Amino acid sequence: MPKPNSTSIGKTARRLRILLWLTPTAMFAFVAQAQEPNSPSPNAPAPSEHVDDSTSAPPDADPPTMFPHLKDTRFWLSGQANFIFQTHPDFHADYSGQNSLRPHYEKATSRLMTLYTGVRVNDSTEFLADVEEAGGAALSSGLGLAGNTDLDIVRNPILSKAAYLGRGMIHVVFALSDDKIESPRTYLSLFEELPRRRLEIRFGKFSLPDFLDLNSVGSDTHLQFTNWSVDNNGAWDYAADTRGYTVGVVVDYEDRNWGLRFIEALMPTVANGIDLVWRPWQVHAENWEYELRHGVIPKKAGVVRLLGYTNSANMGIYSQAVAQFKEGLVPVPDITHHPWHITRKYGFGVNLEQNLTPNLTAFARWGWDNGKTESFAYTEIDSTIAEGIGLNGAQWHRKLDRGGIAFVSNGIKKDHQTYLADGGLGFLLGDGRLNYGRENIVESYYTVHIWRGIYVAPGVQHIVNPGYNRDRGPVLVPSFRAHAEF
Repeated sequence: MPKPNSTSIGKTARRLRILLWLTPTAMFAFVAQAQEPNSPSPNAPAPSEHVDDSTSAPPDADPPTMFPHLKDTRFWLSGQANFIFQTHPDFHADYSGQNSLRPHYEKATSRLMTLYTGVRVNDSTEFLADVEEAGGAALSSGLGLAGNTDLDIVRNPILSKAAYLGRGMIHVVFALSDDKIESPRTYLSLFEELPRRRLEIRFGKFSLPDFLDLNSVGSDTHLQFTNWSVDNNGAWDYAADTRGYTVGVVVDYEDRNWGLRFIEALMPTVANGIDLVWRPWQVHAENWEYELRHGVIPKKAGVVRLLGYTNSANMGIYSQAVAQFKEGLVPVPDITHHPWHITRKYGFGVNLEQNLTPNLTAFARWGWDNGKTESFAYTEIDSTIAEGIGLNGAQWHRKLDRGGIAFVSNGIKKDHQTYLADGGLGFLLGDGRLNYGRENIVESYYTVHIWRGIYVAPGVQHIVNPGYNRDRGPVLVPSFRAHAEF
């Protein structure tokens, strides 16, 4: 395939950006003709976000589900099923490597099904557990993109498709004040009210993004965006096994207008590994988040979240891997070619959320990590900046509909670039060569509420420089999602 010139690429990119910005508007106009009775706001904050949504429509206590939930509030039983179909047409590629996004037409469908359970022992203690099954397929087996297009995919296709324990934890609340606030019951907390000032402690198996780096319009693959680096801070290499879970302890202090959270967690044995290292005195991860519930626009709700993390694990150093290659000790740089040793990785993030109108919310993320140490648990991103908006359909009487558009730009540091350019492989990337450029992504979607707990969502993503490579792409990835709440 002949390589197009830079002028034609620029014109194509501009046309696609215009199309992507117009997609939500066209969809909003189409669904506005339909009418639906009042129902909960789809952009209501997640329970652990504690966002003051006084400017938004109040959520219903019982959002639509396929079946009614248990009436006894001591117990919780619910479920969900999420299916995401994605495809991409042929795209330009000067070359491809072992870990490249394949340049010819592909299609893939992922599935994620979860059964949530819980029991409240008393007014301060509860047990929560869910069983999950993840399967289907990913475009190019999940390889070739730092900001992968589907957060639901299994990153290791040889894993068993059997159901597994996703979360299993003890949750204890210590009251530090007498006054109470209402708390919507969810699979992560069954309490209907909580002390306004309190200390919450959780211990067990969970996913770190259950509690950190959340926002109300860009954190949910079930009903919102699906790209890894839009729903999470891509530079946050958070402790997790291949399926995204770890074991640890969460300490969360909440006050009236602010909160402070700390998580100590286990790291995997190898990059993207399914097994965790059960020696926390050697291999461990620390994560901190400060949350200030205050908007930057007067009289409108908003949140500022500041994130920091450190990982200590058996991680390689990119410059050392490249040095081994230059000295002829290995045929290509190999980040795993080293004896067992503990190295340290650290990074920071900012997560902003701001209500613009009762039905329109903007968000932005910035992330950075030191970039010298091996990308190990989440994805191969050393710096990221993202911004987007989320809109619900209350204005045209469809409060369970929602739409959004986001832009994200991801990058890697010089040592990481050199490693890939010399032919090295990461756990996600490796084209054999590299003509470096930032990976830029635009994602747009519209989620339509069909009936009870059933939703469908067309969407599209446009990716420039997939895998940070100017010699490949751009790539257009249309998608269709079907979701059910039980």
